[in-house]
Amino acid sequence: MSEKNKVYVEDFSHGTGGWEEYPSPLLIENGSAITRSPWWVDGNHAPPGGGYLHLLYCLYTSKESQRKRDYDSHHESVAEKNKFLEGGHPNDWTNASVTVRIKGDMKMRDTELVLLVQAGVGSHFQNHVLTGQPIKVTKEWTEQTITLIPDQAQWTSLGSRHDRVNFYGHGDISDVLKDLNCDIIFVLHPLVIVPKEKLDAGQVHKLSAGTDYEVDQSYLPEGHIMLDQVKIEFP
Repeated sequence: MSEKNKVYVEDFSHGTGGWEEYPSPLLIENGSAITRSPWWVDGNHAPPGGGYLHLLYCLYTSKESQRKRDYDSHHESVAEKNKFLEGGHPNDWTNASVTVRIKGDMKMRDTELVLLVQAGVGSHFQNHVLTGQPIKVTKEWTEQTITLIPDQAQWTSLGSRHDRVNFYGHGDISDVLKDLNCDIIFVLHPLVIVPKEKLDAGQVHKLSAGTDYEVDQSYLPEGHIMLDQVKIEFP
């Protein structure tokens, strides 16, 4: 493994480079990747799982993961060529550092910007969010670094909503980091989901938020975030 393969940098000066705002194309303005509310609600990890998400910046980390999850055509049409995959970078992300140059104007509303890592481990996909190292969104540019340490106390395992337990599961972060074969996503988590219509309390998380019922946007984060550079350094 060359030293070049151990460092990945994306500055969005020539497009998205494989990043997307799932499930939409990522917008590039003045050399930065910008994402604005309202965002799609990901309910795959609704309670009893670890909570709802907004998926702001997504990057697939393995060609094999795209094939297994049938994302090839979607990814190419939405996110352009993936420069991370073309760069021959490691699959082992244990103790990798991720540095972002970021700013925004946000009403966070009890949520945080955190990194999610997803990998297939055995028969299930595991999703963990780095809740121990949230990224601050301020109105001025800042450069912040997080480290993907294999310490479960730093991470929240998201598990699954009630009807996706055959696909998503819990596990240990060390297994995900040593073969990060699906994707990384900068997410807003957790979201406060309140239906605009009156529902029985037991139905809120059994039904699909945003599909089966309309969500009250006043409880969700609002604003915009700009990402100017992402640098990933592998040990």
